[in-house]
Amino acid sequence: MTENLETRSLLDDLRNFDKGGGFLDLGHPLLNRITHSFVKAAGIGAVQAVARDAYFTVSHGAGFNLSGTTTTDITGTKRQPFHELRGENGMKSLEAMVKNTSKESFQWGLAAGMYSGLTYGLTEARGSHDWKNSAIAGAITGAALALTADSHSHEQIVNCAITGAAVSTAANLLTGIF
Repeated sequence: MTENLETRSLLDDLRNFDKGGGFLDLGHPLLNRITHSFVKAAGIGAVQAVARDAYFTVSHGAGFNLSGTTTTDITGTKRQPFHELRGENGMKSLEAMVKNTSKESFQWGLAAGMYSGLTYGLTEARGSHDWKNSAIAGAITGAALALTADSHSHEQIVNCAITGAAVSTAANLLTGIF
């Protein structure tokens, strides 16, 4: 980006977002990568949470029986539909939905930003990008995600760390095959 900062507009920044520039230039590639990943994944998490809540709102309003249904958030915590959306009025339900969406958005952003930053840092420190970096970053990110759950146990933290390491390692090893 060779443009002068005074002549760039917000619209120009939005157009260049997917070209690797992101919204901000924080002065270091690590910070840029973490911020870029966090913003993208947090947006995806917010859309996912709103879409899920909208689905359950419509299903409940149409009279479908959802009594035995549970949903699972990004940390693996099972929840009943409308767990907190049963307010006395619409405002309490809206507040609960915004709170739930914010939490899930943060969790998605945390996972993406942390994983991206760790893989970048490990690649720079070790001098190579391989499955070992992915396994370490996945394990640390999985454990951090488990800590954001409403109630977390030692077993859940270890389980999320193992799952994060396995998924990220598999993704790294399968890159280029498909």
